[in-house]
Amino acid sequence: MSGVPISSVPRRAVDLGSGGGVPGLVLAALTWPTTAWILLDASARRCAVLVAAVTELGLAGRVTVVHGRAEEYGRDPATRGGADLVVARSFGPPAVTAECGAPLLGVGGTLVASEPPGGEGRWPASGLAALGLEQVASAARSASYAVFVATQPCPPRFPRRPGVPAKRPLWSVAAGAGRPPGST
Repeated sequence: MSGVPISSVPRRAVDLGSGGGVPGLVLAALTWPTTAWILLDASARRCAVLVAAVTELGLAGRVTVVHGRAEEYGRDPATRGGADLVVARSFGPPAVTAECGAPLLGVGGTLVASEPPGGEGRWPASGLAALGLEQVASAARSASYAVFVATQPCPPRFPRRPGVPAKRPLWSVAAGAGRPPGST
């Protein structure tokens, strides 16, 4: 994540839809070796592989694998607003990634989402503002990404119930801003 504008070493970070552990495991092992990480995934099989990897890499003291839905994790008072950094690689469409990532961030926290090449226009300011986010950077290189900062707490109505963000996204990539934020 070199070149990503993150002002300080995060104390707590979440990898949404961690899958095989990229980027969470790599960042935990190589970039921020003092950061406490949550690798969150809805698949029990992927979580079992992650637990083995965390153990093998000697990261068990500060990297925790959580089997669960991001929508539920973002509603848990123990985890809501507690992360300084949320990363997402291939988690879902922009509206789903933003809706599931924003509730996990404290004010001033950063969401970094991977982007396909030419992904401009996928993150409308009005949709992001409804979640308390503001886009601060993007890059199109060998690894494309977009960076957002939580400018205010995510409203309590987000994230919506499991599956709803994907079925009824806050905005549509194809339509740019799509539906007004908050319409369901």
